[in-house]
Amino acid sequence: MNPHTLDRPLRVLRVCLHLLLAGLLVLAVARAFAEGLPNAPAVLAGALVMGGVYTAGPLLSRVGRVPGATAGWLAVLGIAWLVLLWLTPDGVWLAFPLYFLQMHLLPTRWGLVVVALTTVLAIAGFTRHQGGFSVGVIIGPALGAAVAVATVLGYQVLYRESEQRRHLIEELRETRNDLAAMEHSAGVLAERERLAREIHDTLAQGLSSIHLLLRAAERALPDRPDAAVPHVAQARQAAQDNLTEARRLVYALAPVELEGASLPAALERLCATTQQRSGLTVHFHLSGTPFDVPTAYEVALLRIAQSALANTVRHAAAGRAELTLSYMDTSITLDAVDDGIGFDPQAVRSGSGFGLPAMRARARSLGGSWTVESSPGTGTALAVSFPVEPR
Repeated sequence: MNPHTLDRPLRVLRVCLHLLLAGLLVLAVARAFAEGLPNAPAVLAGALVMGGVYTAGPLLSRVGRVPGATAGWLAVLGIAWLVLLWLTPDGVWLAFPLYFLQMHLLPTRWGLVVVALTTVLAIAGFTRHQGGFSVGVIIGPALGAAVAVATVLGYQVLYRESEQRRHLIEELRETRNDLAAMEHSAGVLAERERLAREIHDTLAQGLSSIHLLLRAAERALPDRPDAAVPHVAQARQAAQDNLTEARRLVYALAPVELEGASLPAALERLCATTQQRSGLTVHFHLSGTPFDVPTAYEVALLRIAQSALANTVRHAAAGRAELTLSYMDTSITLDAVDDGIGFDPQAVRSGSGFGLPAMRARARSLGGSWTVESSPGTGTALAVSFPVEPR
């Protein structure tokens, strides 16, 4: 419940309370003059004094804010009421608006005490004018006090509940904003990781190939310029491919190798390019009948193949490598095997290399599995698999 929803009835109650008190004052004065009471002018003066004190309350900024000022104003108002009650029995009805003021402005414990005291004084004053004690004298002021207390306490309970709900809604809104910020941060980190993998598997590997080709050309110069020309041409082609790949990364498009070509064709072309640039013997094998798979799987398989062959060229000192793409009923699998010097996978996991962790993260981010088997002197076998819908 919105607290402002409760503020509107409170404003209406305040207006009604003002009108009630003004009407009771006018009624008391009118009855005094209508009945020809000798103290009618005194009743008028008392009503004017009480009305003036009551009117001054909302105009004083400290009333309702400072406990001392509030208690002082209520005390003066109560004295003015007692004077009016001493002058006319109709003053007893003015106790009813006083009950609301006392319960609303004073702490609950003190409000109940003051309301009880006001009730006793109202009964005593009315009894004085009646010249005797009766049950009706007690019921009227007591019932009015009970109604006022129940009304104010009920409103306070509703207001506390609305405040608690408001605080809860604010906490939920803050929590939602925090979650949104966390999701945004997680998305930024995931995108950074994705871009890091893309750059490592494409631009970094391409620049590494260019570096190796230029080193080969450097060794051939100046004695064998004819032997350096092919290396320079291949380096230029690698630079062109890297430039195209960089543009694809900027525009977040699919790998250039997959543009207008199937995954098997892209992998076969990758093997041929790697063999041409590095001198490593690389063969591609296709198992099963190709079928459509999600583009994200094709991109991941191509990137992992690029990274695996780049690692073989740079680190394995291998003479032969093989890529096998297998289309099965419920999965698509890529195997990369070389006859190089091998390594200890546990040592690599604890090191600072980026290639293997990036391949593993890329596969697992799409729900795939990734394994690597190797040991010093026995070569390396890497496998990645993604589940697909049964055909």
